[in-house]
Amino acid sequence: MTTTNQRTVLVTGATGNVGRHVVAGLLTAGARVRALTRAPTRTDLPAAWHPTPTPTGSPVSVEVLGGDLLDPASIRAAAAGVDAAFLLWPYLTTDGAAAAVRALAEQAPHLVFLSATAVRDDAPPGQGDVYAQVEELIREATAATGGTWTFLRASGFATNTLGWAEQLATTGAVSWVYGKAARSLIHERDIADVAVATLLDDRHAGARHVLTGPESITQLDQVRILGEAAGVPARWEEIPTEAAREQMSAFAPPAFVDDALRYWATLVHEPEPVTDDVERITGHRARTFRTWATDHADAFRRST
Repeated sequence: MTTTNQRTVLVTGATGNVGRHVVAGLLTAGARVRALTRAPTRTDLPAAWHPTPTPTGSPVSVEVLGGDLLDPASIRAAAAGVDAAFLLWPYLTTDGAAAAVRALAEQAPHLVFLSATAVRDDAPPGQGDVYAQVEELIREATAATGGTWTFLRASGFATNTLGWAEQLATTGAVSWVYGKAARSLIHERDIADVAVATLLDDRHAGARHVLTGPESITQLDQVRILGEAAGVPARWEEIPTEAAREQMSAFAPPAFVDDALRYWATLVHEPEPVTDDVERITGHRARTFRTWATDHADAFRRST
């Protein structure tokens, strides 16, 4: 592979909550960046994608490419000649994942995959959730091509609480299940910081990093902190599990819904663990949920 500041990196999910920070971090490090997006002509692309000063003083910018993870040909074209690729699989099933992973592995010598802490290394092959299955596909594909991989097993994304924004802003309450379930939610910028480090440093090849926030916080306290950060009333309203199941079934397959509800139930008595992997890899402590809430406070305020 090439040296750090000469690398070309493909970022999938480049316009998303995590991907845009991965792009910005790579630019700051002086890497050449290709951003894969289904809408390359969007006018609201991050400002960081414009020419940016680098440590060497040379301006760099992002090469924005149109493509889709469900279109292997577009992936293969976008990844041609890159040194590494960041993969975020955004779907609730693995339909199309095998072809996408093969296309990436054929071109990129190193793949960094944003996975999840729920993945278990002792699970039988073919078992486990979507993340576990994509990890297995990556191991198989890179073994065939001689490439390497790094898995970033992240805890719950703090950005998922944006799903509460509308009801909190309009009613001052969040209606959901398992208020006492405690999660070590992670800031998307911490995920991105680790992703950048692992995309640019060969020493992370073959690593399974477990990324969490610095503390485990109940959903009850998450709502309280969101309200305090936004300066709005905020209370928790517990709803029956079956009501939550009905809501989730409108957009997610039954197996996903069952697994999610079962997992949240366990967190009432067994909070998500906290690791120091973010600090160990990046040199800075993982950002708190309160920091995340402050960064996104506007989303939870009532519209005027």
